[in-house]
Amino acid sequence: MPQKLSIPQFVVTVNNLSVMRGEYLAVDNVSFKLLPGTHTAIIGPNGAGKSTLIKTILGLVQAHSGEIKLFNASKPFKKLKQEIGYIPQKFSFERTFPLTVSELVGLGLNHQQWWYSSKRKKEIIDRALEQVHLTKQAKQKIGTLSGGELKRILLAYCLVVPRRLLVLDEALAGVDATGEMEFAALLNNLKQEHNWTILEVSHDLDLVSKYCDSVICLNRRLLYQGSPSTTLTSENLLHIYGSLVSPTCHHHEPSRLPESF
Repeated sequence: MPQKLSIPQFVVTVNNLSVMRGEYLAVDNVSFKLLPGTHTAIIGPNGAGKSTLIKTILGLVQAHSGEIKLFNASKPFKKLKQEIGYIPQKFSFERTFPLTVSELVGLGLNHQQWWYSSKRKKEIIDRALEQVHLTKQAKQKIGTLSGGELKRILLAYCLVVPRRLLVLDEALAGVDATGEMEFAALLNNLKQEHNWTILEVSHDLDLVSKYCDSVICLNRRLLYQGSPSTTLTSENLLHIYGSLVSPTCHHHEPSRLPESF
């Protein structure tokens, strides 16, 4: 009797997605799928629609047409939010606000975990801080953190609840080269430990080549998709960016953590 082939359960499925920003067509008929446990980078020039695509997948921007499906589920998006971690490019907050690192990470606990004892909640928070190597900063005020430390704290925020998908929108913007490399290595280790699927907007092609399984090259339309070795060729980069100069960090409006992320 012939053996049945297993059908991949995609974490993200995007079909013929188009997104308008006002009168401007920011994303034009884009389709792709993400397999569990993979790390995919979205690259492209400034204004290519990368952040718009990410925010549409997260439900923060409304699609004009097309379909987005998460975890092959028919559940409403609101019920799937808790399985998604999100780290924005900029985390806007008042530097003088007297919130400690532990308190910020604890905000990531879901409504079920808030019924845990204080001891159990502290264990979860402490474990998350240990995983991002910031145990010593637990009682430190968030306004005193460096850019790289703050991004690792947001990663700890995502760790206090089990996640299946982690989305990063140029999360390393404003972090120095050493901090970028440390964060990328840490993210890769945690991805393997927790079997995350990662989708990120990135400008650092060296880190994309080193850590990503696949690359989506976007300029409103999907130009190329595949492994770093097949997509990040000199010819393709010339087509995407218009020059062979390494892409630089792009600037967008500051973002706040969405309510359920």
